[in-house]
Amino acid sequence: MKKNEKVSVKIDDIGVNGEGIGKVDGYTLFVKDAIIGDTVEAVITKPKKNYAYAKMINNIEPSKHRVSARCPVARQCGGCQIQELSYEVQLDFKNKKVRGNLERIGGFSPELLDEIMEPICGMEEPFYYRNKAQFPIGTDKEGKIVTGFYAGRTHQIIPNIDCALGVPVNQEILQMILDYMNENHVTAYNEETGSGLVRHVLIRYGFKTKEIMVCLVINGDNLPHFEKLVDNLIKIEGMTSITYSVNRENTNVIMGKQIGILWGQGYITDYIGDVKYQISPLSFFQVNPVQTEKLYGLALEYADLKGEETVWDLYCGIGTISLFLAQKAKKVYGVEIVPQAIDDARNNAKINGIENAEFFVGKAEEVLPGYYAQYEREHGTKAYADVIVVDPPRKGCDETLLQTMVQMQPEKIVYVSCDSATLARDLKYLCESGYEMTRCRAVDQFPSTIHIETVCLLSKRYK
Repeated sequence: MKKNEKVSVKIDDIGVNGEGIGKVDGYTLFVKDAIIGDTVEAVITKPKKNYAYAKMINNIEPSKHRVSARCPVARQCGGCQIQELSYEVQLDFKNKKVRGNLERIGGFSPELLDEIMEPICGMEEPFYYRNKAQFPIGTDKEGKIVTGFYAGRTHQIIPNIDCALGVPVNQEILQMILDYMNENHVTAYNEETGSGLVRHVLIRYGFKTKEIMVCLVINGDNLPHFEKLVDNLIKIEGMTSITYSVNRENTNVIMGKQIGILWGQGYITDYIGDVKYQISPLSFFQVNPVQTEKLYGLALEYADLKGEETVWDLYCGIGTISLFLAQKAKKVYGVEIVPQAIDDARNNAKINGIENAEFFVGKAEEVLPGYYAQYEREHGTKAYADVIVVDPPRKGCDETLLQTMVQMQPEKIVYVSCDSATLARDLKYLCESGYEMTRCRAVDQFPSTIHIETVCLLSKRYK
């Protein structure tokens, strides 16, 4: 096919970036804004040898699964890829995505998956679920200060202060910040020139505590007339922390390392289950607390701890899963590469009175093998774990780490994944090394997007 050629195509799948996927005479098309079930007229924008990208110009026969987007800028914004697909079908698509990767990449049989895959865990209310949002600040073509989200795969801001995934109070906070900037001639950051002051606004919200944090990321040392902004923000019920983060770097990294307090304290608190967490501007904390409680509850259920187990929690972040597990285990060791996160984990253990959790800073693929080798040198026996829990980034686990996990011979491995493709790859390795997958469940942490979390239980196989 050639560029600008027009074709009709039936959409039957969704791509990794949310595009509708269909085929014309065996030739695959990725069609922006199309959803499963649509029959569309599309124009080819970027042809390749075996596939092409295309843009929908006419929806000839809309899908019976198509719904009106809750957000008026859902198509332009890069945050929600599938908001126009009914939630029931979103869940079905995500479950099939996990299953497909387990079959195709992991080599697991359909019969086994029929037996062990549990129904996907969705949300009763799949909107307004995010406890964290980061809004870029910039100017439009007329020089007006705007905030919202970037258009897909660009740094063009789509103005919108009422995101359908964030908490409603975000709108009030953002309007106060825009008014403050306009009234006090505070400039917005310009990525191209590196000039301007305010780069981003970070808002965090405690779903159980109702505490609110506002952090302005600035390209400078201070925020002029900040007391005027503070006077307005503290009128909002629940306002707990107003801070700024200094970031002068020419980078896509949002937050700077230096945090200053404008009012209140430098953190908010919230709960997952009965465990209390302090959350600073730089803390990693799951953005969907409702589903996080279900996700970690599943991890705890799969671990099936009786109180005498030694557990390793790899990629532990601020100790969210570790402290969940510590309530039921004899000893938990957490590993995380980010020093700030480990500081938070230790503090979170302290404020919850949890004394059986110990945390290490470092790469999991270095810390665990190093511990294993050192233990054998010092004790003359091999290090052992009853349960190992892993919650790696999208790239999955390093093979060196997987090898050490197998050497430690835990009875159970609980694998929490945000990428079912790398999950399937790693499970294949583990199941070729003495383990078998006995339970698996997808959890929808991110409705209206193509992302999905999965929890799997691997049990040691005895001949």
